[in-house]
Amino acid sequence: MHNVLIIGAGAIGLQSARLLAQAGCKVTLLDQSAVGSEASWAGGGIVSPLYPWRYSPAVTALAHWSQDFYPALGERLCQETGVDPEVHVTGLYWLDLEDEAEALAWAAREGRPLAAVDIDAVHKAVPALGPGFSRALFMSGVANVRNPRLLAALREALARLPNVTLEENRPVTGFVREGERIVGVRTASGELRAEHVVVAAGAWSGGLLATLGLELPVKPMKGQMILYKCAEDFLPRMVMADGRYAIPRRDGHILVGSTLEDVGFDKTSTEEALASLKASAEALLPALAGAEVVKQWAGLRPGSPEGIPYIGSVPGFEGLWLNCGHFRNGLVLAPASCQLLADLLLEREPIVDPAPYAPAGRLGSR
Repeated sequence: MHNVLIIGAGAIGLQSARLLAQAGCKVTLLDQSAVGSEASWAGGGIVSPLYPWRYSPAVTALAHWSQDFYPALGERLCQETGVDPEVHVTGLYWLDLEDEAEALAWAAREGRPLAAVDIDAVHKAVPALGPGFSRALFMSGVANVRNPRLLAALREALARLPNVTLEENRPVTGFVREGERIVGVRTASGELRAEHVVVAAGAWSGGLLATLGLELPVKPMKGQMILYKCAEDFLPRMVMADGRYAIPRRDGHILVGSTLEDVGFDKTSTEEALASLKASAEALLPALAGAEVVKQWAGLRPGSPEGIPYIGSVPGFEGLWLNCGHFRNGLVLAPASCQLLADLLLEREPIVDPAPYAPAGRLGSR
């Protein structure tokens, strides 16, 4: 039985722990704060990259696998735990795209159900949509997941596994190294040892790797969102224009997001972002002009070059693994990323070619 320690209990860490524990590993999961309280909680939960045709084949491969897997994952977690992650299949409209031709060419090449739709048909399907839009693309089958409930379901699933230990509010300060091997981690309350150590700490992963003299180009990128409460049938489809989106939950909550800010580890919500997000919300859905903003919040995405995550072993540091740097697509890519990590760590046939995500050749030294 492998003994695995995972740093970070967001969606990536939780699902990695679940898969490894189900395979028979003894898993210890540590987080510096509460489970899933950072980027995983803060995101919108669209089970697609916002503009999937603008990403590299590496991101596309993980996204396709995860999108096809999510409905079954939601059902399985609900059956296992009694907590419904609410994988809500609504489809997604993109409005007035500048690169519509590229999007359609990508869809044809990748076999994804993206098609041009007459704007009058969009207004019939989404009566709340505002005026002034002239073109639309629609992809059926695109879902959103209610990420706080997904995190709760994953946490409950781990609680039911006897070979998993979860420790919240236990930040890792460094690694225990013996020769070329990482054999554990240091915390304020002592060392913990393991055969394998997995860094899944999101925007904080770079700081951890720096303690080993490694430069991981992952940095925090702030995103702010707002939440409205409307009638359950107010918005039957997700809609997106000018980089901003509106996501309906089953109970009538509408999420509108998001900003993209390079401000370090600052998670402060700002009046400027509130005004900008409200303007976007009201341009998409004018009826929201009279609706109350129920909540505003911010999260820190783990920004990385081209949004390609780091998944795999770290050369020169035997026993050290990465599953981090998913940028805006952590929830989207989590099922595939975690399956790939488990496949590599357990020396199984990987679900996709692991080469694009390998840390080898992608890390610098400090």
